[in-house]
Amino acid sequence: MRILWSLSAIAVASSSVSAFTPSNINSVSRSSETAVFSAVAVAASNVKAKHEATLSKLRAKDQQSSVISTDDLNVIFEDEHIVVVNKPSGVLTVPGKDLNNPSLNKAVFDRYGSESGRMDKMVVHRLGMDTSGLVVFARTNAALRSMNSLFRTRKVTRKYEALVCGHVSQDEGSIDLPLMRDYECPPFMRVSTDDHQRALIDLDPDEVGKKILENPKDSLTKYQVVSREDIAGNDVTRLVLTSISGRTHQLNVHCAAIGHPIVGDTVYGYDGEAAPNGGLDESDLPADKASVELQKAILEACAGKPMCVHAKSISFRHPVTKQDLSFESEAPF
Repeated sequence: MRILWSLSAIAVASSSVSAFTPSNINSVSRSSETAVFSAVAVAASNVKAKHEATLSKLRAKDQQSSVISTDDLNVIFEDEHIVVVNKPSGVLTVPGKDLNNPSLNKAVFDRYGSESGRMDKMVVHRLGMDTSGLVVFARTNAALRSMNSLFRTRKVTRKYEALVCGHVSQDEGSIDLPLMRDYECPPFMRVSTDDHQRALIDLDPDEVGKKILENPKDSLTKYQVVSREDIAGNDVTRLVLTSISGRTHQLNVHCAAIGHPIVGDTVYGYDGEAAPNGGLDESDLPADKASVELQKAILEACAGKPMCVHAKSISFRHPVTKQDLSFESEAPF
């Protein structure tokens, strides 16, 4: 069975997702719109303060990245141009602004080095700290350029395995919901709607940052049900997720927006730091959504355990030899 979730399907918006982007909202006549717009207006000072407070928390979390040595690396493939590594949960892919943070990038660089002599010139994509699975690093400049091009043109196929709260009723389907930066919970993401785009009207990019005011990003996730299971008697579903568009936090937001947040997701799941339900109202969620009570029970049953999402496979054409490559890794949950 197939199902397609989109903004039109759940009646979140009635016009184009770009109809109320900051660039063209400002050209709308204010004479008849002021009353409506003022109801959803946002204070730049609030956005900035929340953003800085959350960034401080995220930097503190980055410092808790698990140490991984060159001997700890689970190398799936290596040649003179690229290295494919299976990243454990709890390890940063890259160190972030603080280069002293332990990271997979540093361990790979220490073991293999790079033609440029710079560890940052090995990075072509990344996984979140809490996500486990396959990561590709470039060892040569030619490999770096070519891998960047493959990701940019969406010629890399990545599949993820995840446990989500509740039993997803349909065996397969697509989640087609545009994403935007969340001005209420910056710097996290949410599903973009006309109302939330209107709220950005009077914000100044110099005060809140340009990313908050970026246009909505079309985002598409495909899913297949592997099995319907339980954790301590609580319903969960094992899914294979394919991120077609590869947006920031896309899988987390999309799963939450169909009422089935990823098990162990402390940001987009129950009582998380981001907006609940991917930013949608409870009434917009499908009938098979996981109840709040079920999500809370799963959270309690999985306390202290890693988030259940794993980059299980990656396929691409070798950036130099042009050989078709495909790698798989078993999920640890």
